[in-house]
Amino acid sequence: MKIVAAEVIVTSPNRNFVTLKITTEDGITGLGDGTLNGRELSVASYLTDHVVPLLIGRDAHRIEDTWQYLYRSAYWRRGPVTMAAIAAVDVALWDIKAKAAGMPLYQLLGGASRNGIMAYGHASGRDLPELFDSVRKHLALGFRSIRIQTSVPGIDAVYGVAAQSEGERYDYEPAQRTPLPVEEDWDTRAYLRHLPGVFEAVRNEFGPELPLLHDGHHRMTPIQAARLGKDLEPYDLFWLEDCTPAENQEALRLVRQHTTTPLAIGEVFNTVWDYQTLIREQLIDYVRSAVTHTGGITAMRKLLDFAAQYQIKSGIHGPTDISPVGMAAALHLDLAIHNFGIQEYMQHSPLTDEVFRQSFTFTDGYLHPGEQPGLGVELDERAAARFPYVAAYLPVNRLKDGTVHDW
Repeated sequence: MKIVAAEVIVTSPNRNFVTLKITTEDGITGLGDGTLNGRELSVASYLTDHVVPLLIGRDAHRIEDTWQYLYRSAYWRRGPVTMAAIAAVDVALWDIKAKAAGMPLYQLLGGASRNGIMAYGHASGRDLPELFDSVRKHLALGFRSIRIQTSVPGIDAVYGVAAQSEGERYDYEPAQRTPLPVEEDWDTRAYLRHLPGVFEAVRNEFGPELPLLHDGHHRMTPIQAARLGKDLEPYDLFWLEDCTPAENQEALRLVRQHTTTPLAIGEVFNTVWDYQTLIREQLIDYVRSAVTHTGGITAMRKLLDFAAQYQIKSGIHGPTDISPVGMAAALHLDLAIHNFGIQEYMQHSPLTDEVFRQSFTFTDGYLHPGEQPGLGVELDERAAARFPYVAAYLPVNRLKDGTVHDW
């Protein structure tokens, strides 16, 4: 089944998305997500200028061969731009193959391993009453697991707090449409003093059964992360995410020594090589990579099979900068793998849902990709054309003395 056309579509319904559309000689189309938040045009150019010309005439059924061809033939390997571009191709080819088979994609991955996919939502607040209201709102929406993010006294803006976002936001969106990145401030000691009390209050209000998660967003040193993990042990977190920058994989040895709080890492990773030490030494409990940023379904399945050997589970990245195409790919994989843990889920805006027509559902805290052949997502190109690209940047973080810090 030869590929006869491939087109990169950039659209911005509330936020920017990069979508690859591949068409075969039989008229079957497949979609892949290549969105890289704040650097979208880099992937769009990589695809348009360097990848699309290589796809024309290739057999759409040869997914593994195409993956290896794109990864190895460029000589320059890995990196978020390259792996997002490869992911877009890979997911589009899986979409085509499943449509040709007349099956939802998860059936080609071995069929369902569960009835539904447990999702967690994002609750946040500038103070405890606002945070509690957000938790109640997410419980009313059906979420059975909830991430907790809160403002910190003495810090003007903190990652993950929706009420601090500028403009009309339906949820937390850090990428802002400004000429230059917004600069935020940070004080780790203030954060470490404040956060355990927040979780104590949440537990007192909502009880011991509700699974609670928290994202440290790479801001702590290993010893600071170890302290926080230990301080949060009485509150029985489902996980502590990105407690320290994990490019130095050995840093997690120190954290693991001092705390039994489960650890999740990897949303900024893009290959299995980023995880080798973390998985082999069982320094984490959950793999946080996104299908969109880690080479697609082909690569993520191999990564999660590797993790399964060490009883490490999935926790696939799923914010709104993963398009509905990338989200659907994650859900098909979630449903099929044995070592599923949890799925992050931020609901997209109505405008995004207008551009991307989806078949996946969210009911009583569980997601399901649906039964339509392929991914179950269709792109309305006329609607997409109404929303041209708008430059947006993720924030920059600085300490009180002006030093640039991890955001």
